[in-house]
Amino acid sequence: MGFLELFLIGVGLSMDAFAVSVCRGLSMERMRWRQGGIIALLFGGFQAAMPLAGWALGRQFERYIVSVDHWIAFGLLGYIGGKMIWDAFHEGADTCPAGFDLKELLMLAVATSIDALAVGVTFAFLQVSILPAVGLIGCTTFVLSLAGVWIGHRFGSRLKSRATLAGGVILCLIGLKILLEHLGYLG
Repeated sequence: MGFLELFLIGVGLSMDAFAVSVCRGLSMERMRWRQGGIIALLFGGFQAAMPLAGWALGRQFERYIVSVDHWIAFGLLGYIGGKMIWDAFHEGADTCPAGFDLKELLMLAVATSIDALAVGVTFAFLQVSILPAVGLIGCTTFVLSLAGVWIGHRFGSRLKSRATLAGGVILCLIGLKILLEHLGYLG
């Protein structure tokens, strides 16, 4: 798996964190870069740690699953991406909580990175150098989360559902690409 594919996975995975960051930016009367940095660090850290944990878990079962690994990757990425697309069209009007509660941010960081755990499992079955991959995912999420706080503060909530939709489409397309490559339809 190349840099571009890993970067796009990082972008796709970070869209939930981006949307929450936009929401957090909305609640700021003035831009607070320190709080934005903490939000970005939490989201980026968990987005990096979860695929690493999923990869470690997946490596335990690799020998049993190697013959269907492409179907697992396609199914997991398709499911995660499909759920994100569904959520983009079916979530009600969210209210953004005001304030800066570290415990709540920690729970949001875990919640937005659960899908990264499943992606990490797929990494165990693919040719992925895990440390650079999780580093790229974490850094991408950090940057996009920090940008999300600023964008939320500056422009409002118009981007939240679009970000979730874009992330879902990216993950579905990468899952399809993995499947088609394994089946010999893509070089």
